[in-house]
Amino acid sequence: MEKGGGRIVMDEIRSFEKAHLFDLGHPLLNRIADSFVKAAGVGALQAVSREAYFTVVEGAGFDSNNVGPPSENKKHRFPNLRGESSKSLDALVKNTGKESLQWGLAAGLYSGITYGMKEVRGGAHDWRNSAVAGALTGAAMAMTTSDRTSHEQVVQSALTGAAISTAANLLSSVF
Repeated sequence: MEKGGGRIVMDEIRSFEKAHLFDLGHPLLNRIADSFVKAAGVGALQAVSREAYFTVVEGAGFDSNNVGPPSENKKHRFPNLRGESSKSLDALVKNTGKESLQWGLAAGLYSGITYGMKEVRGGAHDWRNSAVAGALTGAAMAMTTSDRTSHEQVVQSALTGAAISTAANLLSSVF
């Protein structure tokens, strides 16, 4: 294969990664919708994969917490999923949808905040934008995951979101 042919393939991959799935008339809306849909798909895949793992582990007679015989008090992520009933399938669909929505909201919120910060700061996109977007997204996600979210959980999630986002931004220049 020629060097030029490889470059064309990489250019096509990069253009696909930058292409938006929607054209809603404004770059901010396009970015939020695109991020939401892509992350929601990943969230659905993750939820179904996790449930498949638990099903295989339980079917094999092992406890997912320990490698050994199953325990009676195993904590299952989706407690309504048992057997092959329609109730079990309904629970899988409901929980997968919920998880997809959470992943999509997190990605859309993060993407929208980073875009807004870049616009407000005159085109600057650096670790500061990532830290603010990560913190706000982390705090928002902490508040949506439970009815009894404490102040400490919100602050911890905000700090974790800021740290992960900042690290990802700083490391993106390394690779």
